[in-house]
Amino acid sequence: MQRILAIQTKRIGDLILTAPALSLLRRLHPNAHITLVTAGVAGQLASCIPGIDDHLNFDPRRLNLSLWGSLLTDSYDVSFDFNGTDRSVGMSLIAGAEIRAAYSKRALKFPRNMIFTHTSSASLKKLHTIDHMIALLETIAIRPGEQRETLRLQVPQATQEQARKTLLDCGLGNNQSFAIIHPGTARSEKYWNASAWASVAEHLILAKKLQVVITGGNDAEESAHIESIKAHLTAKTLPQVIDLSGKISLPITASIIEQSQVVLGVDTAAMHLASAFNKPQLVLFGPTNPYHWRPLHDQAHVLLAGHDKPLLNSDYEFKIPEASMSLISEEQVIDTINNEFNVI
Repeated sequence: MQRILAIQTKRIGDLILTAPALSLLRRLHPNAHITLVTAGVAGQLASCIPGIDDHLNFDPRRLNLSLWGSLLTDSYDVSFDFNGTDRSVGMSLIAGAEIRAAYSKRALKFPRNMIFTHTSSASLKKLHTIDHMIALLETIAIRPGEQRETLRLQVPQATQEQARKTLLDCGLGNNQSFAIIHPGTARSEKYWNASAWASVAEHLILAKKLQVVITGGNDAEESAHIESIKAHLTAKTLPQVIDLSGKISLPITASIIEQSQVVLGVDTAAMHLASAFNKPQLVLFGPTNPYHWRPLHDQAHVLLAGHDKPLLNSDYEFKIPEASMSLISEEQVIDTINNEFNVI
């Protein structure tokens, strides 16, 4: 198996959580040539995923003739479709690898059952997303062994330098401690209360002596939410909050997260970035199940709507009802900061 094609064209978080599967491929096939296909803005993170030899990115605003041409003319031994969308299935078909793997749920009906040679029956409902991605590799006997493959990203040196310059330009000197708050997300129901975020930011500033950096995108709803958070800050604390939302790239965001002391947010891609760097972090869950999406390292803490305390390992269940984010109080978040984070 000399040439491997990995297709992950979903959102940023899905790409990050596919990194352990790619790491496993590299570890077990150190001499293979691995090509990763991504889509949209998520493709910015390809440079941070270790072990990738080539990267192709699908831009939904363009014809992508170069991408389709590369898939058609390059020779692959194996392809893994981590998505099962019409687009990714088309990529698998055009690439024409001898071995083509996908999830059974996406590949059983005609004509897809004629395209894929190997299928995985692994159910996302009963697995963490990282394990679900790795399960696709097991269809051709690529197995991680007893120990779970670790989520790790590696930011290029040039990007790290850009991130340090960005922080310096914002008044954060070398080795100055700061916290990240990433309040935005792609789904409205996952937003937490803006005034509560402001209270948490003020606690970090006044009680923990940390400056606060807000990260995020430039989506209209997300921008309005961040502006609302800042509007609830007092005149004393507002100057200690640096808003970088919509101003920096994903790799620079990743590097700034890596340099922070603690990261707080809802279930979204930035929390997966923090997990990839083993950062102390607190993630708020409500409508989505942390069983599938939670950070897996020891310095991560999860507050689930409807639960008084951060979840223990024994608390995670693969089937839980959706809950409103309003059930998480600012007191719960502040208590968790005080009780669980020795680093701040």
